[in-house]
This record gives sequence, structure tokens and C-alpha cells, in this order.
Amino acid sequence: MKIQIIWVGRTKERYISEGIDYYLKLLRNPIKLKIVEIKDSRFADRHKVISEEGKRILAQSTSYILLDQRGSQMSSEEFAVFLSRRDSTDFVIGGHYGVSDDVRKNASLIISLSKMTLTHEMVRLVFLEQLFRSITILKGSNYHH
Repeated sequence: MKIQIIWVGRTKERYISEGIDYYLKLLRNPIKLKIVEIKDSRFADRHKVISEEGKRILAQSTSYILLDQRGSQMSSEEFAVFLSRRDSTDFVIGGHYGVSDDVRKNASLIISLSKMTLTHEMVRLVFLEQLFRSITILKGSNYHH
């Protein structure tokens, strides 16, 4: 299974960065995982930021699943089954202001990790944990109870 995760900007919070590193190490062997870090925009205008970051995201992938709070929700088990049916998948996590309408419209699917609002950095960590959980579910591991 090959997975590419495209996200905007660097992870600035140390505790989140440490958690991300932890799950990246756990995921290294079970799957081929690539993180693509898009440079965040420095414009003062929110709309220009979203537009510029959107162009950068779209330049990285033509077929992707967007992680956004307005998307469909899945249980961990459902997500594991969903992943098992795919050989290769790109996921997109937007920046501080989210993503452009173009990024949203071009997504093959939009998935929500929670109805609650999470920071874009926290989404990275939560998603990596759920990705690891899904892999362990598929392997029959006791990580998932």
C-alpha cells in the first residue's frame, strides 16, 4: 500500500511534531508513506493565502482525498476496510485557513476526522494515528480493541 499525505506548512508545535515522528516510525514498515510538505503562503489576505496554497496542492496530485471537518465520517473499522480496497492513495490536509474551493471540488472524497474543529497540525497527528490503527486492524493486531 502506497500513501502520500500532502499538508501545508511545517509542524511548529513540538509535542505534535514528536507524535508525528512516533507514528511515522510505526508506519515505516507496513506501508510506503510519503509526506509532501507544501510551503505555506505569507500573504496577509486570507483569500490569497487559500488560493496560493490551493494551487500548490493541486500541483502535487490530481487524485486525492481531502481531510476536512465538513466531510463524511467513518469508524476506524470502516476506514481500515476503505484503505484495504486501495493500492495507492493521496490525502490532503489544508493549512491554517483550510483549502480553496478548487481543492475541495477536485477531491475524489472528503473525509472528516471529527465534527469538532481541530488545528491543521493536530489533524496530521490524529490522521497518522488512525492510519496506523487501520493497518493494525487489517493485520488483526491487538492495538485496536
